[in-house]
Amino acid sequence: MSTVKRNYIFDFDSTLTRVEALDVLAEITLVNNPKRDEIIQEIIDITNLGIDGEISFTESLERRIKLLNANKSDLEGLIAELKKQVSKSIERNKEFFEKFSDDIYVVSCGFKEFIDDIVKDYNIPSERVFANEFKFDTEGNIIGFDENNVLATHNGKIQCLKDLNLEGEIQVIGDGYSDYVTREAGVADKFFAYTENVSRDKTTENADHVTPNLDEFLFVNRLPRNISYPKHRIKILLLENVHPDAFEKLAGDGFTVETVSRSLSEDELIEKIKDVHVLGIRSKTQVTKKVIAAAEKLMVVGAFCIGTKQIDLETCKENGVIVFNAPYSNTRSVVELAIGEIIMLMRSVFQRSTELHNGQWNKTANGSREVRGKKLGIIGYGNIGKQLSVLAEALGMNVFYYDVEDKLALGNATKIDKLSDLLAISDVVTLHVDDNAANKDYIGTEEISQMKDGAILINLSRGFVVDVVALKKALESGKLSGAAVDVYPEEPRKNGKFYTELKGLKNVILTPHVGGSTEEAQKDIADFVPNKMMAYINTGNTVDAVNFPNIRLPKHENAHRFLHIHQNVPGVMAKINKVLAKYDMNITGQYLSTDANVGYVITDLDKDYNQKVIKKLREVEGTIKFRVLY
Repeated sequence: MSTVKRNYIFDFDSTLTRVEALDVLAEITLVNNPKRDEIIQEIIDITNLGIDGEISFTESLERRIKLLNANKSDLEGLIAELKKQVSKSIERNKEFFEKFSDDIYVVSCGFKEFIDDIVKDYNIPSERVFANEFKFDTEGNIIGFDENNVLATHNGKIQCLKDLNLEGEIQVIGDGYSDYVTREAGVADKFFAYTENVSRDKTTENADHVTPNLDEFLFVNRLPRNISYPKHRIKILLLENVHPDAFEKLAGDGFTVETVSRSLSEDELIEKIKDVHVLGIRSKTQVTKKVIAAAEKLMVVGAFCIGTKQIDLETCKENGVIVFNAPYSNTRSVVELAIGEIIMLMRSVFQRSTELHNGQWNKTANGSREVRGKKLGIIGYGNIGKQLSVLAEALGMNVFYYDVEDKLALGNATKIDKLSDLLAISDVVTLHVDDNAANKDYIGTEEISQMKDGAILINLSRGFVVDVVALKKALESGKLSGAAVDVYPEEPRKNGKFYTELKGLKNVILTPHVGGSTEEAQKDIADFVPNKMMAYINTGNTVDAVNFPNIRLPKHENAHRFLHIHQNVPGVMAKINKVLAKYDMNITGQYLSTDANVGYVITDLDKDYNQKVIKKLREVEGTIKFRVLY
């Protein structure tokens, strides 16, 4: 840390607080005024003209006070409201204000009558608050301001800083014209444009550094802060038209988020991912070894879907990249589609609909059957298979299931030990198997021949598990009376033309991989996956990670947290703790989980530490990734 004496000069409105105080006061005083909204907008407009330097501050102040119609008694309510409106990053870095109290000043064109009460909670005494002061009449009405106060004049902050005659470097942090001109006038050494609450082009263009929050300001100055690395510096890339709620959630937590509506090819992704810390994809983007090798900063991949076959999970793990998916979020959507398709196919609804569209009336019961009492064979009794089992039974179907693993039956479902036996008894067979490569052509010519004549096949799992040519032959010959297919061996990267051998066949429902594509499912996924990604970035939590040891961590407070990912070889933990002991680190909690290849250890420490300890921990043999959380 630099030994040069520094003075930190904070603006108040839209910097220490999220709002302009006089605008808030107007909302209080004009609550019963029929022209309230009109007057408040006029006050806001005048505020902005003054902040941008379009009119003198003196004029801005005079015009606003006339419109306010405020009384001294209104200030109590204003103070209570402003205490709720302290900037979020200011709130979470209270320790900085306590530790550097002697070096912090508030220089504002606002008013001491409310500023003092707000900043005293941040250890800033009244004598280090320089602001305007109201004038009141005998009844306590605000009738003006002290015109002799230097801060009531145009460019008053410049003169105020000159009068303070502070020793050492002067850094000004603010959001408006009156802040950045201090740097131009030479009375401030650095100007930080504070954009957490509002960003003004004139201000950012003239800044030494644009500061989206106090975390960034503290990071640049190497000052104590609540988080080790400002979140806006963490770049998140979301591909394939991920639901906008994901963007809102991640951006709302302070991360820098970029969205791309389509999937990217390997070469495109390699170029794009170089500075990306977190990647969000759906099913079409391939995260290959080459992509991971190019992703030097990558920490997390979030699959906004169930499957993870498109991600090289092992290479991710070897490089300390955690992968999350959404194994449950679209379960209900897939199940509902399956139920709907079973009914539609059993009733030959699509054939009757097509006939009517072609101008032919064909009212008949032939080929139209109830689902009640029919046998449903479910292949793959996981989350989707089980929920389908329950709903199908509620419709009166007799449910049978087959799974390579031993799964407990729900309701009255019957477990079948051999696939051929399930196929032989089922009126409807529905597939819900995973994306294991061994499942290629799981249902082919032989398996179809084992099915009941006139049975129905539904595939909402993976495109490659059904031999499409064999399925086509079975449908054309009448061996199968219908099919519903949502997934295909090859699917396009984006919407447009598409061909399948099944096109044009009667009683075949074709859908473009939309089993989980409901508004509800995509919204749930956009909630679940970002929460997992943020939990890892913010706390180190790996619960529900697909490729990594799972650790559920307690919330860490007043402690430093070291996250160490390493190869699972003997002696690594001993070496880590030896380094910590050498630097007198007091461990308040330590959590370890391993699998066959990697170990993940989290250490919570209760004191400041020598920066050399970080270097030594990175040098521990077998280290894959290491980072620090405050």
